[in-house]
Amino acid sequence: MTFYQTLMDATQQERQTLMSLPLIVQGAQGNIRLETYRAFLTQAYHHVKHTTPLLMACGGRLTGEYEWLRTAIGEYIEEEMGHQEWVLNDIAVCGGDKEAVRHSLTEDTAASHATELMVAYAYHMIDRVNPLGFFGMVLVLEGTSTTVATQAGETLMKSLNLPKKAFSYLLSHGALDLSHVTFYEGLMNRITNPADQAIVVHAAKRFYRLYGDVFRHVAEKTM
Repeated sequence: MTFYQTLMDATQQERQTLMSLPLIVQGAQGNIRLETYRAFLTQAYHHVKHTTPLLMACGGRLTGEYEWLRTAIGEYIEEEMGHQEWVLNDIAVCGGDKEAVRHSLTEDTAASHATELMVAYAYHMIDRVNPLGFFGMVLVLEGTSTTVATQAGETLMKSLNLPKKAFSYLLSHGALDLSHVTFYEGLMNRITNPADQAIVVHAAKRFYRLYGDVFRHVAEKTM
């Protein structure tokens, strides 16, 4: 069995728990309010803006034996740079104040405690534990995108009567992350050190819970 398949099997329960959250299920059905969608986008901005810095930090912490992975991270960075602006533009099209979100001017436009904790754990994992643990976060975020992002974007476009340009983040990531998952699978299958494999599994389990808390917070505030 490949390490990628081992990783998927080991995190199956956590993944099912995340995907069964009411906000994700109802979002995929197009059954949420505009306020909830804007709140989701707000929290997305506050973690997406860290994607490139986290990738850079991870690449900088890798040892020489993972030079091949550092090169791959460079490809990730090229693809991910600027995506936080897509989220802000979606917020603006939805009638939100994107500059208030950018600068966290109010409690509603700032990162929630759940989002802050998820991002902080990612930096902690890279800086203090093992940079390979960051790929647990990659699994969670990109895997979730490929599963529900496109469907949610298309159904919400109809139910909320919003233009396609209000869903650039969801629609682009559904398709984009599908190719990323294939790329990710190949990278994970090149990790052969048992200790490094174990930390990726451990981190993925934690990130499934932490990302779920982001959705739980949005639901608690708006549903």
